[in-house]
Amino acid sequence: MYLRRTGGAIPGRRPPGPGHGVAAGEKPVASNPAVRLAGMMRIQQWDLADEKTAQACYDVMLAAHEADEPVAPPMSFAVFGLYLRQDWDKIPGEVWTAADDDGTVVGYYRMSLPDLENRDKAWGGPVVHPAARRRGTGRELLRHEGARAEANGRSLFTSQVITGSPGDAFAQAVGARLDMDEIRRMQYLRDIAPGTVAALRAAAERAAAGYSLVSWTGAIPDEYCGPMAEVFNAFNDAPHGAHEEAEIWDADRVRERTGIFQRTGANRGYGVAAVRDADGVMAAFTGVAVDPEFPEWGFQQLTAVTRPHRGHRLGLLVKTAMLELLASAEPKLEQIVTGNAAANDHMIAVNEQLGYRVVEPSWRFYEMPVADMR
Repeated sequence: MYLRRTGGAIPGRRPPGPGHGVAAGEKPVASNPAVRLAGMMRIQQWDLADEKTAQACYDVMLAAHEADEPVAPPMSFAVFGLYLRQDWDKIPGEVWTAADDDGTVVGYYRMSLPDLENRDKAWGGPVVHPAARRRGTGRELLRHEGARAEANGRSLFTSQVITGSPGDAFAQAVGARLDMDEIRRMQYLRDIAPGTVAALRAAAERAAAGYSLVSWTGAIPDEYCGPMAEVFNAFNDAPHGAHEEAEIWDADRVRERTGIFQRTGANRGYGVAAVRDADGVMAAFTGVAVDPEFPEWGFQQLTAVTRPHRGHRLGLLVKTAMLELLASAEPKLEQIVTGNAAANDHMIAVNEQLGYRVVEPSWRFYEMPVADMR
């Protein structure tokens, strides 16, 4: 029962959405636009122009977040609304709601249907109001989502849960396969001793002789879209799920599918990149997003170093430069949250130098054949 944000700024191992897991062993709900359920419940597809229902889904998300997520704040309505309409980077999908007989929305799902890579997959899972749980709402939404995934030609369903949550238990109970653990880490800026960031940056600069830094606020500037595509592609060799197809980026895709949340003002975004002086090749990047409604919180986006440029401490360089940028640009910022695959030893080591520490609970990604969701 969790919806984790990424800010819509960068690609990578994106959270596929909130979810209990997937239900098996039952017939799917019919996929017509509206379906009656036990207790006079109704599943209906959301009209993108229906702001009232979007607000009702947001209220469900807030209640679920309060019950299930003990660490990070919820999304603002501006971020949530964009997520419902186009996911984090314009991935097509469907939104379906479950309502009681009086029309009260008690659950929903946003199913993402990748259209460039991973076209055999659907990402999603239901969010159910805590007051409506344990009466079959989540299972019916998942069966319905399985039917819609099948109708869209998908064979594998992926969902994310909070470790140790009711959603985690549900995923295991229905036989979903654990695909990957991701560890949550938090950097508390006030706990960083004075001079630490400057000293780490100075050490990184000595190792990174021959490279310079560029930075920006908001969406990726047009002149950097091509170079950024190469950095995004470098992230494909980071730890990932067993059945996840690598994303291939070019300048047009970066231009068209990133920066959505920043351009609308739903998020503030910051980017820092390292370029090689000799030829201007972009070698490393890090990004952070801030929701204006929660200025105390920073959400780490992608950090990546391209393979030919590794070994020069460029990851540490861009991350320390980012902290110095944020110190002036976001004076209310208190902590930055990130997630690392448990096997990503290199990035974990960089983060630990910067004072990140593990904060429970973490996250788990599960997957299940769509055929088993009946």
